[in-house]
Order: sequence, then C-alpha cells, then structure tokens
Amino acid sequence: MKKAPKGRRDLGMLDNYDFSKGIRGKYAKRYAEGTNVVVLAPDVAAVFPNAESVNEALRALVQIARKSGRR
Repeated sequence: MKKAPKGRRDLGMLDNYDFSKGIRGKYAKRYAEGTNVVVLAPDVAAVFPNAESVNEALRALVQIARKSGRR
C-alpha cells in the first residue's frame, strides 16, 4: 500500500482549490473577540422567535435559581 503524498493531500484537500485570491487573517480579529454559539434543539427553538427571547427566558431562570439558592 502506498503512502499518501505529503502536502495538501494530508489535509484532505483536492488539487483544484485556488487560494491565490484569499486574504490571510480576514476573520482573525472577529474570531479572537470570541463567540458563544449555542444550538437549540428544534422543539426548544420553536418556542422562541429570536435570540432576545431566549436571553430573557434564561435571565428569568437565573433569577429564580438565585432566589431558591440553587446554582
């Protein structure tokens, strides 16, 4: 059995990708600022029309948890 050639093939890349017009670090600043993506289950997402409604519900839950002494 032959070994895979070194280089692009090691990354699972095909020969026809063209990165000659790519911009190095284009999204680096945004990535460094961080992100906190949470994926909701479809049944849960159906209850909330937008991100703000999810945040409001979670804030209410945090207040309830703090009042009951649970973390």
